[in-house]
This record gives sequence, structure tokens and C-alpha cells, in this order.
Amino acid sequence: MLYRTAGQFKTTYKADQALFPVRQDAVLLAIILLFAWVIFPLTASEFAFQTLLIPIMIYALAALGLNILTGYAGQLSLGTAAFMGVGAYACYKMVTLMPWMNPILAILLSGIFSAGVGVAFGIPSLRIKGFYLAIATLAAQFFLVWLFEKWAWLYNYNASGAIQVPNLDIFGIYVAGPQASSVVQYFVVLGIVTLLTPLCINLTRGNLGRTWKATRDMDIAAELIGINLMKSKLTAFAVSSYVVGVAGALFVFMWRGAAEPNLFDIPLSFRILFIAIIGGLGSILGNYLGAILIVGLPVVLGIVPEALGLPVSSAMVEHLNIMIVGGLIIFFLIIEPHGLARLWALIREKLILWPFPH
Repeated sequence: MLYRTAGQFKTTYKADQALFPVRQDAVLLAIILLFAWVIFPLTASEFAFQTLLIPIMIYALAALGLNILTGYAGQLSLGTAAFMGVGAYACYKMVTLMPWMNPILAILLSGIFSAGVGVAFGIPSLRIKGFYLAIATLAAQFFLVWLFEKWAWLYNYNASGAIQVPNLDIFGIYVAGPQASSVVQYFVVLGIVTLLTPLCINLTRGNLGRTWKATRDMDIAAELIGINLMKSKLTAFAVSSYVVGVAGALFVFMWRGAAEPNLFDIPLSFRILFIAIIGGLGSILGNYLGAILIVGLPVVLGIVPEALGLPVSSAMVEHLNIMIVGGLIIFFLIIEPHGLARLWALIREKLILWPFPH
């Protein structure tokens, strides 16, 4: 009943290709935005902001960047965390060298440096692909983390080798640093995610997105019909690295508050890859569904047994989390390769047809 499409007519190709071909989808998105912008800031606790809301959006944005490269353009990457580190260190240098700079502008500009590094390491994709390209991006992961450790200029010659986020304000309101409140940081993250997500949706639905999909499905055939593979692959690396770099700056400035080079090591890359796989490769919605599951699962495992009176140690929660995530990855790779996004699409199709069988 809720997804009944009776009376919704499409008389043009433009209407048929609309972002929301079913009116209920737009209503559902409006409800989600209402919760995100109004209800959560008024009702959520400090624990909810720092443990769920802020990390979910940051991880979803990082997975979105990876999904553009892997899910849409078909280029495997295992160096996502390193490109996040480029964005974080670039943002740190900008706000320390130019303390008058708007911190939100610095976060958005930090993605440009990450995009440049991503294009440089994406050049091997013009000659290699598949497993060999994944190894090349893994080499970028190790090299960049080593660079974060050895190039003291990046962390202003700090004896600890870590970067510490200073207090940054806009019109007298602290948005980053020890004095910033979680609500303000939440609004900054939400604003940037709300800005970048529609941009990525439009890119994937436009001409550039179609060239990425053609390159992913069969690059030789794409080249035969006139698609410039070099432009297609390098733009995918650039856009993906930009989004990942912005996510890295948000990761440090709006959530962690400080970072060492090993924070951007290979486990973070795999965590983001797991979000993209479980959520669904080649899907925008899947990044958010996967992030909700990956970030929220440890919290649920820690709260539910305690509420039921079952004593569970933190070590047991960590082991259960790893086991469940591993099982979910195997399940989705075998049973439903398109992830949670495809499961929601099936539910949506059933709701549109209900109660009439198809």
C-alpha cells in the first residue's frame, strides 16, 4: 500500500529517467533528511554522535569514493586508507600554514591533493588491471604510510610523529579541535556528505558514469566504440581519490581529533572495502547501508547482551564482530553479490507490486 504507484504516469523520457521515478522514494528521502538535520541533533546523546552518527557518515563517504572507482569504473584498489591520509595531512598543513583559512574550505580543498596523488598512482591502470592493479594500489598504501612517518614536515616536526587538530572556529563557533562540540562537528560532516552525495549521484548517472560502466564491463569493447580509456580510468581515480581525501580530513578533524601514520594502515583500507562489498558495489545507497551495519554492529554486540543480562567481555565482542563481518562478506559474495542495496531493491519491488503477485 505504501508503495502503490497507481496514478503516477510518465509521459516523457525525462520523467522516466528521473532521479525519483516513484514519488514515495522522494518522500522517504525527505523523512531521512528530516531525521538527520532536525531530530537527531535535538535528541541524540554525545555517545550517539561519537560512536554512531559521525563515523557512519565518514565511513559511508569513504566507501562512496571507493565505490566510484571499483563499483562503477571496475578498477580494484586496496589503498583507500592511504588516500584518506593524504587528505588528512593536506588539511592539517593548510590550517597550520594558513590559520585564517575557513576549516570547511580546507577540508574540501584537501581532496584536491588526494585526487592528484590518486591520479599519479592510477597511471598503472592504463597497462594493468585486476589483481595486478590491486597490488599496485597496495604498494601505494605502503609507500604513503611510510611517507607519513618519515617526512617530518607533514606533521610539523612533532616529536611524537602525530598530528593534533588545533581549535578551529567559524564566526566564533569552534568546529574542530578539543573545544568543538559533537553537535557542531556532526552538522559539518552532514553538510559535506549532503553536498558530495548528490554530486556523485549525478556523475554516475551522466555521460562520465556511462563511460565508467562501459570500461568496467568490457574495456576493449569500450575502446572500440570510441571511449578514451585513459580519460575514463584517470577521471575515476581522480573523483574517487577526491571523495576519499575529503573523508580522510573529516575522519581526523571531525572525529578522531589526532592521528598517527599507522591510523591509515591497511586494516582501514579493508574496513572500507568491506563496507562497499556488504553494501553493494555499484550502488550509492549501499555505502550508507554497509556503513550502518559495520559501524553499528560492535555497538549492538556490546549493548544487547548486557541488556539481556549476559556478561560479554570486550574481547569477545571484538571476536564476534570479526566473525559476523567475515560471514556476511562470504554470504554476500556468494548469495547476493550486489549487497544490501540489492536486498532493499527487491523489497521495494515487492512493495510496489503488493498485494498483486507477479
